[in-house]
Amino acid sequence: MPRPGTSGTLPYETPARPPGRRSAAPPALLRRPRVLAGAVLLALLALLAWLGPLAAPWGFTERDHTSFLQPPSPRHWFGTDATGRDLYVVTLVGLRKSLVIGLLVAVLTTAAAAVVGAVSGYFPGLPDRVLTWLTDLALVVPPLLVLAVLFPVAERGGWLALVLLLAAFGWMVTARMVRGATRSLRRREYVRAARYLGASPTAIIVRHLLPNLSALLVADVTVNVSAAVIAETGLSYVGLGVQPPDVSLGTLIADGTRYATTHPWMFGFCTGLLVLLVLAVNLLGEGLHDALTRDTPAPRL
Repeated sequence: MPRPGTSGTLPYETPARPPGRRSAAPPALLRRPRVLAGAVLLALLALLAWLGPLAAPWGFTERDHTSFLQPPSPRHWFGTDATGRDLYVVTLVGLRKSLVIGLLVAVLTTAAAAVVGAVSGYFPGLPDRVLTWLTDLALVVPPLLVLAVLFPVAERGGWLALVLLLAAFGWMVTARMVRGATRSLRRREYVRAARYLGASPTAIIVRHLLPNLSALLVADVTVNVSAAVIAETGLSYVGLGVQPPDVSLGTLIADGTRYATTHPWMFGFCTGLLVLLVLAVNLLGEGLHDALTRDTPAPRL
């Protein structure tokens, strides 16, 4: 029996959180080897992309007309291309653009998947049927064909239009997963209690359902970063990606492919940075997913 003047819980009790309502502390996450390795590698790549060009003696638009297709040297750290550009600066600017594209596409894709999946799963009936039909329709549309048709519009819109197009074709699978999880979570006691207390559907989705899907959404963001970078690389290889004068890792790989055997520095540095970027994001995503799904402690007594 609780003593008068005290709360209704015993002194040794700790109120248990609703199932799934947990957020791992950043220090605990960073103690995981994969999270630490991925975060450090990604941070180093970001610092290199933004600060690296500042240390170079050459600018992005400068040409060295005495050095064409020259190998790496003290004068040009990554060598030069066929027009005399310093590949060190150009490659790091391309890495910067690929990072920005990957992050923007990942955030937009996951946000769209979270909204569509949560609304579809929480509201049975007509909203669910309409959103499910739209999701299934988007799944069967061939993305490359649509991108090819819309390429003239995207070309005028620049790389931001490319970001929107890539995000428009990456949310469907995650939306179906979010829908299934939401249909299960909406039957939980704490969701019912919030509904009986008069909470609006928006508040329930934002405050109770989406936090329970944090492991899925965090993993989806990280996976989508690498998927977006790889997709942009593939589109640039066929001429549908970032357009000049902008550069990205995809455009550099596409330009360097024909020199891969004769002038390997044209192809090797940008490809190596792409591999490191994808590796860093995947390590970070897998580590965060494991931490958010396995570290749910039992309530203490």
